[in-house]
Amino acid sequence: MTQRHIPQWVKSTLELGPVLGFLAAYFWFQDTVFTVGGQDYSAFVAMTAVFVPVLLASMAAIWWLTGTIGRMQVFTAVVLIVMGGLTVWFNDDRFVKLKPTLIYGAFGAILGIGLLFGRSWLRYVMEELMPLQDDGWMKLTRRVTGFFFGMAVLNVAIWQLMSEQAFVLWDTVGQMGVTFAFFVAQAGLIQKYSTAEED
Repeated sequence: MTQRHIPQWVKSTLELGPVLGFLAAYFWFQDTVFTVGGQDYSAFVAMTAVFVPVLLASMAAIWWLTGTIGRMQVFTAVVLIVMGGLTVWFNDDRFVKLKPTLIYGAFGAILGIGLLFGRSWLRYVMEELMPLQDDGWMKLTRRVTGFFFGMAVLNVAIWQLMSEQAFVLWDTVGQMGVTFAFFVAQAGLIQKYSTAEED
């Protein structure tokens, strides 16, 4: 299937819609206990049970409309299915709360292994978005690797030390905001090592 372009608002809606829907549904039902088959489920676990298939449907729609899907999205979906499934199966929200740490830790480890061999595996994922010189890719990869490991630790700290409501805000919008701020902070490095032709 060849890659097709779709309006950015459609892609953004499909990517962010399920996340924002989870956020809204959780705060709407946060004090509700759902009983299914004689088993009580908290709002967090119940919303997770709904969120996983909705997110997978959204990813399938993106793939169907564009003809492509990112490797990181696929990996994230696999982890979400496993951890979300364990959360619902065991009625234990610790599994899905650990998900961000596993994802960030895995990404950090993958990039770190590449660095040990003197290679920037981040380049294979992002080169089309921002062509850089070799030195630029290595420096950016080291920074992103450190960022991923930092996010993995921060997720555990927020999960363990703060309220469930705070964690939900962190998991849905906080991580996106911090990630966006991190890459904005790399603008100087990207500009310095960019190989893109100027108009």
